[in-house]
This record gives sequence, structure tokens and C-alpha cells, in this order.
Amino acid sequence: QVDLVESGGGLVQSGGSLTLSCAASRRTFSDYNLGWFRQAPGKEREFVAVVGRGGATYYADSVKGRFTISRDNAKNTLTLIMNSLKPDDTAVYYCARTPRTAFYMSRDYLTDQSSYNTWGQGTQVTVSS
Repeated sequence: QVDLVESGGGLVQSGGSLTLSCAASRRTFSDYNLGWFRQAPGKEREFVAVVGRGGATYYADSVKGRFTISRDNAKNTLTLIMNSLKPDDTAVYYCARTPRTAFYMSRDYLTDQSSYNTWGQGTQVTVSS
């Protein structure tokens, strides 16, 4: 049983754009906080962006102003629009969700990887220089 499935990764030139999607199945999508994380070769997995149940969004400083996260609860879909991509954005991108929580959670909770207990399999994003 696969809960979260990412799509939309690929190869793009520096300065280009990609849109990642994450489809969720068999859950009440609106009950969960949802985030994007990434792991570059040889590096730890890191936070990218999150959208909470209440709609709050937070971004890593490295992507702020270039990436936009959104959710469509009616379609059970999480989206990450990535613009002005750089070679440093090359990584496997994962979507993840927390357990059911209160409607509003703190920024510290939402941006902490350990808050997330369900992960997708990841989609590769490669940005060439």
C-alpha cells in the first residue's frame, strides 16, 4: 500500500523550472501537515517547504522566493513549483506527512523532519549548469 507518490522530477538547465506533485491515497488529506524534503548525494536529507493543515507555509532560506508549495485537499494533491533552479537544487525530493495533529502547529514542529511519519519514495531532480 503506497500512501504518497511523487512525480514531476527530471533534468532541467540552470534557471529553469519544474513542478513536483505528490498524490495521496485513501486518507483524509486535509487532516495532515504536508512537506517537501530533499537529499543531495552525500548529504543529509533537509527541509524544503511545508504547508500546514491550517494553510501556513514555511520555506528553507535556500529556496525562499523561488519555490512555492500548495495543497489541493479536494484532489489529495501536494504541489511544489520550483523556479530559477540552480545546480545546488539537485537532489531526490520527497513528500511527507505528519500524523493527524491540531489544526495549527508551530513552525518548529512543521519544519522538523522527525515530525513526519509517512514518506514517499522520492523523485529525482537534476539541474545542469
